Amino acid sequence: MDIEAESKIIQSFVDKGNYHAAMNIAISALNDCRRKEDQLGIDVFLGVIRGIAETMTEEFGS
Repeated sequence: MDIEAESKIIQSFVDKGNYHAAMNIAISALNDCRRKEDQLGIDVFLGVIRGIAETMTEEFGS
């Protein structure tokens, strides 16, 4: 998997405010890395998911 390309796709959805799509793509990428036992990819996409959640918390949280 091209982690950089996938991350750019995910970021494009975050930039548009489409967090649902961004999260789904990130989870799919994470699962793909898990199937391939790619620990670096797993760690990267867990960080991406955490970042999306933090962005949503900043935007919608009180």
